[in-house]
Amino acid sequence: MIEALDPQTRRVLAAALVALAWLALCALIAGREVLRRRARLRAVADLARGTGEPVLVAFASQTGFAEDLAQATATALTASGTPVTLRDLSEVTAADLTAARRALFVVSTTGEGDAPDPARAFIRDVIGTRPDLSGLKHGVLALGDSSYAQYCAFGRSLDGWLTDCGAQPLFDRVEVDDGDPAALQTWRERLAALTGQGEAVAWTEPAHGAWRLAGRRHLNPGSPGGEAWSVRLEPVEGPVDWSAGDLFELVTETGDATRDYSIASVPEDGGVELIVRLVQTEDGRLGLGSGWLCRLAPEGGILQGRVRTNRSFHAPDGDAPLILIGAGTGLAGLRAHIKARAAQGRHRNWLLFGERTLAHDYLHREELEAWTASGVLQRLDLAFSRDQAERIYVQDRLRAAAHEVRASVAEGATVLVCGALEGMSQDVHAALTDILGAPALDALAEAGRYRRDVY
Repeated sequence: MIEALDPQTRRVLAAALVALAWLALCALIAGREVLRRRARLRAVADLARGTGEPVLVAFASQTGFAEDLAQATATALTASGTPVTLRDLSEVTAADLTAARRALFVVSTTGEGDAPDPARAFIRDVIGTRPDLSGLKHGVLALGDSSYAQYCAFGRSLDGWLTDCGAQPLFDRVEVDDGDPAALQTWRERLAALTGQGEAVAWTEPAHGAWRLAGRRHLNPGSPGGEAWSVRLEPVEGPVDWSAGDLFELVTETGDATRDYSIASVPEDGGVELIVRLVQTEDGRLGLGSGWLCRLAPEGGILQGRVRTNRSFHAPDGDAPLILIGAGTGLAGLRAHIKARAAQGRHRNWLLFGERTLAHDYLHREELEAWTASGVLQRLDLAFSRDQAERIYVQDRLRAAAHEVRASVAEGATVLVCGALEGMSQDVHAALTDILGAPALDALAEAGRYRRDVY
């Protein structure tokens, strides 16, 4: 039938079919976002049910782990009949604290003692003052990693500030080193005492599911740096939903540890795609997570893991410009955002990507260049540090385009940074501070327009 049509008619028909498919995909994505918002509103209403004195549960999260634990805490309290108000710490005001009688804080520490990015507004507007909190009783769950010098620094400083303002501790601060189960059990016991139960309150553990290792591909053979691999995992038990910016939590081969990876795909791809740097020590030992994904797990085999929401790296709604900055495997989280924007027909996207060499380390080159040619990426700036005598990094490209960065931010751009905490993200932060000024960059972060997924 179609073959009988003249060439011009066939072209028009083909274009119409492509447009219809595009509209259907956009409608699917928009509908999914509406359902997510409704589910969040229902969850808030469910937590507020109960009798007795309510509890404010506030969280400050960089990667979503603190938010998960805060949600589990709130759910456990509600199950015991205690009404709960669950809030991001960035939404908590001094008035909220003076009005509350009981509050629990679940907060992480990032980098060398820094608070999570979303906590900036609370630090400035609330911690920067000294409200009278003598009517408040509080508890703190501080998350950290003892391999860093400033272990649990933000949780400790928050706990100290609350006490200085007159708040009374419900119990001693609980510190969790890299997800330590024993410390989390202590927190559950503290909640049991808070609700008057005789034993640790019921706790909803994260549900890890079965994922098939559908394939892996070495992305940078011949590189002077570590191996980078593209890994694809497909859910065994049916489709799984997530948003660009979310993480995949892998259960390692030992079964007693997990590792987080930025997701490089969108649900419409049918599976989770990762970009993984193989970690290898001088004596040849492989990293628990990267070794399992890149070398040891059999292709076609079943792994355990789950998608974990990372709201602090979600992109705002709307068609405002997006500036995406990353290096190495940090391309993963940025790739997911570009894919999502492409599906939504939003093409005001500027990617700045850095690696070692053009010949060996231009990860996903064909895809990036195709996006540039089609207009999905309006601009692509590359920095290959080892291809010239003078080392050039992504922050150098950023500084060279300072005027364009300021203009894009003035148009409402959101800046997303993904990659290594040490080095790249710190240097990019310094460059953005020089370009925009520290007050403007802080304001950008507080407005949700400067977001980072750094590790």
